[in-house]
Amino acid sequence: WLNSCGNDCQNQEKSDGCFGLSHLDSPFVVEGHTCKQKLYGEKLPNTSIIIPFHNEGWSSLLRTVHSVLNRSPPQLIAEVILVDDFSDKGHLKAPLEEYMARMPKVQILRTKKREGLIRTRLLGAAAAKGEVITFLDSHCEANVNWLPPLLDRIAQNRKTIVCPMIDVIDHDNFGYDTQAGDAMRGAFDWEMYYKRIPIPPELLSDDPSHVSCRSPVMAGGLFAVDRKWFWELGGYDTGLEIWGGEQYEISFKVWMCGGRMEDIPCSRVGHIYRKYVPYKVPGGIIVNKNLKRVAEVWMDEYAEYVYQRRPEYRHLSAGDMTAQKELRNRLNCKNFKWFMSEVAWDLPKHYPPVEPPAAAWGEVSGKGRIHGLRTSHGFKNELIILKVCFDAVSHNSPVTLYDCHGMKGNQLWLFDLPSSVLQDNSLYHPVSNGCIDSSPSERRVFMNTCDSSSLSQQWLFERTNATVLEQFNRGAN
Repeated sequence: WLNSCGNDCQNQEKSDGCFGLSHLDSPFVVEGHTCKQKLYGEKLPNTSIIIPFHNEGWSSLLRTVHSVLNRSPPQLIAEVILVDDFSDKGHLKAPLEEYMARMPKVQILRTKKREGLIRTRLLGAAAAKGEVITFLDSHCEANVNWLPPLLDRIAQNRKTIVCPMIDVIDHDNFGYDTQAGDAMRGAFDWEMYYKRIPIPPELLSDDPSHVSCRSPVMAGGLFAVDRKWFWELGGYDTGLEIWGGEQYEISFKVWMCGGRMEDIPCSRVGHIYRKYVPYKVPGGIIVNKNLKRVAEVWMDEYAEYVYQRRPEYRHLSAGDMTAQKELRNRLNCKNFKWFMSEVAWDLPKHYPPVEPPAAAWGEVSGKGRIHGLRTSHGFKNELIILKVCFDAVSHNSPVTLYDCHGMKGNQLWLFDLPSSVLQDNSLYHPVSNGCIDSSPSERRVFMNTCDSSSLSQQWLFERTNATVLEQFNRGAN
């Protein structure tokens, strides 16, 4: 879907077909919500839509723009600002100018050098005239009636940053679907990877109609904010380079400095999740510096938990942070301990700052003579190998490696649990009621019906903590 993917245009061709503008006539419908019955304020603020892009595919960008214009009440759209971050693809030059000339509300700004996502968004925000600024990525599809639910919450409290529910547009076939688990809270682990955690019952009972849900952090690029409030908060930290960490900076800042952030289930926007970054990052700049800067400015003593997991951050230069610390003092912002106790109070249950000891770790080998996996059995009964987890969907499926999500489910495993099903040393998968099996001749592992007599289903960890293992298994059962 990106011309910048090189000479292979297969996905661009799919984009021109599957992701074509005719699809907007038959939008994806989310079941289970009563959004059609909801009423919003008669007088809502208008908004400037800011869409930064760099070497974006033609139809992906057009679909983003057309879905915004076609599926929004016209009086609520003050303007759509496309901000070109120094693209070098021909279709984004004169052809784009000519195409957008037919749309009076669309304007194109262009940077004079590669600025990166953060400063490109700031350029668009500085030019905005709408009462609200709404940031979108350039490979999205705004769904039906996506805008009023966002603006209504800001109209009620201008210090509220609101985020749509982000649906998934498949990178390969452009199918539109909800995210796994749908409505969840934005969170992070202590390596600063973005995570999603269940909405606690306490918050659901606060708002049984699902108008909104408080969220500790946003996913990233899709949100709306009162324009004046955005600048009162200092906008984005201009010391953050290119991309990465900005979602934490704006999230911590709004909560700690007198505002709030909400996810709005009746606002739906589809987003293509890239499998890789399709462009070079100038100067080899990496995300680590940005995360170090956010930790130093906003996380107070909690930054130490990040450094314990990422010791290389300790020696990074995060640049001059004087202006950001002065901003925090000037706004009389609360400390990060307050954020963790009042806003992200449920996060430690899923991602504790001090991680409990593992139940088993080191090399795991099979009695059936298959060797070589270096893994640990983590505090949430995950099988972790090189930051990813074992994952399975059924008792006869492959065992795959997937990003650890901390939600148990397909990634919940029990080891050495005495039961009617298991023999000692089996790796049991409660969701599928199956066990990990192995084929030494094929050198692979897979799910199978549990068989206590099968050596190929029996595993040995290099080290185990029997007390912790028993506690974990008892708690999971």
